[in-house]
Amino acid sequence: MMGLLVLCVFAAVFNYVSASTEVCTNTLLPGAKGDQGEIGEEGDQGKLGKGGPAGLPGVPGETGLKGEMGHTGKMGPVGDKGDIGDTGLEGPSGLKGHTGTTCDCGRYRKVVGQLDINVGKLRNAVKFVKNVILGLKETEERYYLLVKESKRFREASMNCKLRGGTLAMPKTSNTNQLMADYVGEAGLTRVYIGVQAQSKDTDGTSSYVYADSSPLQAFSSWSPEEELLSATTNSTCVELLSTGSWAHVECEATMFFICEFPKSRRRGGGGRGTPALASS
Repeated sequence: MMGLLVLCVFAAVFNYVSASTEVCTNTLLPGAKGDQGEIGEEGDQGKLGKGGPAGLPGVPGETGLKGEMGHTGKMGPVGDKGDIGDTGLEGPSGLKGHTGTTCDCGRYRKVVGQLDINVGKLRNAVKFVKNVILGLKETEERYYLLVKESKRFREASMNCKLRGGTLAMPKTSNTNQLMADYVGEAGLTRVYIGVQAQSKDTDGTSSYVYADSSPLQAFSSWSPEEELLSATTNSTCVELLSTGSWAHVECEATMFFICEFPKSRRRGGGGRGTPALASS
């Protein structure tokens, strides 16, 4: 019933507005400011704003309590050496030792003396072996071995190298005389030595060198006749006569020869250089 009444009122108003031909031209103006209303209730807390700038440092607080000891750290570097400390107090004297035995020094001196005698005998035995049995000759620096095998010059040179040495090189008058006496004592008249012509100079004379390729310098032992032959002979090898003189000889001739060995050379177990004596 109520809804029917509202519908009738709405229809009447609509008909009235539709029948009116006048248009309202009045402008609505704001009224006077009203009185201030009552303050409402406090609203909910808003969202957090952006972080502001850092504030000023605060006042230092009070010192806190001492904490527990931490773990032991790694060992640091070694420090500088300190100063020497003061000398300590002298310790107590030790116990008295046992009485020592009497030294039998005379017996030890006798043993040492006998050893010296034995060493002397051994030296003499070694010298006998070298000089008599092996037939070696020696100087302060070298051994010399007369090889009684007839060979050509090149073969003799190779034979000495295989023994650990070279053909003998008489570079001084003393060495030359030692080798000449060696030849004479063996009942020989001549042997090959390590001297050979290398080339001819511009004046036609030959240039001679030792077996180690060093040139003849202050010493040579040519006889006057052989020096005259140096300009004309085609013989490039040299022999040592038992008289101590040098002579030219054909390199294809076969004869005995002397090898030399330096004493400073180490062989095998570390002893002094000794020549190989096979087939000598």
